[in-house]
Amino acid sequence: MGVRTTLALAAGKGARAVFRLRGGGSALPGLVTERIDPAVLRHTLGSLPRGVVVVSGTNGKTTTTKMLVALLRAHGLRVFTNPTGSNFTRGVISSMLGEVGLRGRLDADVAVVELDEAHALHFSAQVPPTHSLLLNVARDQLDRFAEIDHTARLLTTLAEQTTEGVVLNVDDPFISRIRGHVRQDVRVGWFGVDPSIADRLPELQEADVRPEDEAGVVLDEQELAGAALLLPADDGRGLTVLCPGGEDLGPVSLRQRGLAAMINATAATAMARHLLGEDFRVEAAAAALERVSPPFGRGEVVDVGGTPLELVLVKNPAGFTVALGTYGAEPVATMIAINDNYADGRDVSWLYDVSFESLRDRGVALTSGVRGWDMALRLRYDGVEVGDVEPDLDAALDRFLREAAGEPMRIFCTYTAMMHLRRRLAERFGLARFGEDPEA
Repeated sequence: MGVRTTLALAAGKGARAVFRLRGGGSALPGLVTERIDPAVLRHTLGSLPRGVVVVSGTNGKTTTTKMLVALLRAHGLRVFTNPTGSNFTRGVISSMLGEVGLRGRLDADVAVVELDEAHALHFSAQVPPTHSLLLNVARDQLDRFAEIDHTARLLTTLAEQTTEGVVLNVDDPFISRIRGHVRQDVRVGWFGVDPSIADRLPELQEADVRPEDEAGVVLDEQELAGAALLLPADDGRGLTVLCPGGEDLGPVSLRQRGLAAMINATAATAMARHLLGEDFRVEAAAAALERVSPPFGRGEVVDVGGTPLELVLVKNPAGFTVALGTYGAEPVATMIAINDNYADGRDVSWLYDVSFESLRDRGVALTSGVRGWDMALRLRYDGVEVGDVEPDLDAALDRFLREAAGEPMRIFCTYTAMMHLRRRLAERFGLARFGEDPEA
């Protein structure tokens, strides 16, 4: 450990203390540290005894990472993670600053980090992951990621750089194609849905099937024995993870609703089994999954004076469609907040790829954010009545809480809008700070 790394960590810790006093800045302390020592991740995470697991893909990274961390901790491992959902390398470093000493030592057996598809390669250039869990590929932030094939290539490169094990989504053609690019000495594991519910997959993923995918991925006997397959119950929360050749996990009931959350749980289970091998225990895993609360802003329910307010992150066509499929038909007061900052993606034309008809019966009370007017116009094209537009997020939140008082509420919001609103709600209702969930 060099003097440069020690100085970088000291500067980052100082910046972290300042930014925490100001109530924000989940990534900036990491940026300060990284600027002083660009190799700080290699010096701190590179020697963990059980390696480094990267979770990446377009949707579900934060939820899956939280579930995987819970599963590994339930088996006695000390796990470092980046629970804030800040999934650039600077976000990982910021999370680390609270746990690492000035000599760069982390009290952890393994790191499980979620990473943005592009920043995953920046990370792997410093610390080649021992394991990667690759979830899905969907159109997202076209101004940053360009077309969907580019995103798939980023994840393929990440898999090529992984040194010990890769877990892939058998149902997502963009992900399953990666199998042919993994090094021969790297083990491949799989997760997916049971064939009996395969007709529900169009709810979740891009319909992009190439000629080479028409026959589907056929797992060999060893792969099939290790695959984890989701079999959901009808209540929207219950599931069983089928493990051919092994002991099934479940039935368990998740705290987070919807098919997407169940698939995330299946992916996390697959990676936990992959990592732990014969040490994996279904009883401990089931109990751990049932304890995992929704990550902040991803179906998180805030108690607003005895009335529930649900924050639902939406950031691309597939994610918004899934959210509306899970929540859209419920009779609640609804607000939608759309920003177009860098972390959201500047291009919001994707809103025209989402059907909002499920909101037609009750309408939307308010639209807000930088693109509040664009959202209102989009809703009108689908025949959804909009009560009003208030671009200022603070003013919109005040008005929404006042006018919808006493009835269940829901806010669909892009990333930076969610961060802003969640911070305001935390100030009012005493919520935990970002990344301070004791169950994470």
